Amino acid sequence: MAAQGQSTERSEPGEVVAIHLAAVAAGPMSSFNEAQAVAGRGLAGDRYFVGAGTYSGVPEPGRQVTLIEAEAIEAAAIEACVDFQSSDSRRNVVTRGISLNDLVGREFRVGTATLRGVDFCEPCSHMIQISGKPVLRSLVHRGGLRADVVSGGTIRVGDAVHENRSAS
Repeated sequence: MAAQGQSTERSEPGEVVAIHLAAVAAGPMSSFNEAQAVAGRGLAGDRYFVGAGTYSGVPEPGRQVTLIEAEAIEAAAIEACVDFQSSDSRRNVVTRGISLNDLVGREFRVGTATLRGVDFCEPCSHMIQISGKPVLRSLVHRGGLRADVVSGGTIRVGDAVHENRSAS
């Protein structure tokens, strides 16, 4: 029996609905069915994994993996009246059914990998320039999550995304 006042938030996991990687800074995002997360490095094959991302020279945590909610992408497309796809967001992992903002400062599982949410991934003019889609205002405070890989594993489309309660 649950304790009185116990929260039932995040009882249902979210889901990975897309994975995108780019080999070079400002390069096109390619879609994959799975990606290998490597502790301390990021997603194999992505620009930030090899230190070739636009912001790789900025020495701060949270540059290994970026995530965004499919719901935010869909809302931005509607609000800006443009065809804005998940790859246009320049984020690596697209989720559905979980509030990524709630994962800042927390460890969470994506497939067999454990990530730690570092900070919000607010939209920037660089993303808008590359995508050519005027969605900056629509993505403020819902532009995604910057995360680091705590323990490596495989992330696949269809995998669950949920808080790692034992580490929180």
